[in-house]
Amino acid sequence: MFPLSSTMELSQVASLGLAVLIGIGFGFFLEKAGFGSARKLVAVFYLYDMAVVKVMFTAIVTAMAGLFVLSAAGSLDLAELYVEPSNYTAAILGGLVFGAGFVIGGYCPGTSLAAAATGRLDGAAFIGGIFVASWAYAEFLSGFDTWLAASAHPDVTLPGLTGIPMGWFVLLFVGFLALAGWGMSLAERRFAGLKP
Repeated sequence: MFPLSSTMELSQVASLGLAVLIGIGFGFFLEKAGFGSARKLVAVFYLYDMAVVKVMFTAIVTAMAGLFVLSAAGSLDLAELYVEPSNYTAAILGGLVFGAGFVIGGYCPGTSLAAAATGRLDGAAFIGGIFVASWAYAEFLSGFDTWLAASAHPDVTLPGLTGIPMGWFVLLFVGFLALAGWGMSLAERRFAGLKP
């Protein structure tokens, strides 16, 4: 909600209303970009359409650079931002499960909502799977949260892990993602023949 939350006091109803509007806008633009289609999303795994990854990389760079600029300008104290504690084993397992679900189902949670909102039955089925999996997790893996919290590392950031100052890390990361974007464009041209 920044900068609104730092410049004005919003009631809970106003905050929720604004969150709904932002969510609807986000879903609208996901659909307009074609990300409500499982075919468009799984094209990444066939390397002939990397639009999804390019959008994610752009969002990461924009957020990272924006946070750095706001911090350098004195408008934001990075130490006040909440950083989710990191558990490397859980992150690897979660990434594998998430990736498998993405490949099998063709959606991630956000894109499945966009798909279901436009009437796609596969998106609605994917959401049903999310609810069933969430229920199974809560029912059968109740001790997992205790292990996760006990073995987590607080306040882990990539600049902190690498020892590279934030400004230099942002610059290097932007360069890395620009290079990755160029590589993805090469892959799209190379595998264009796989497109149905």
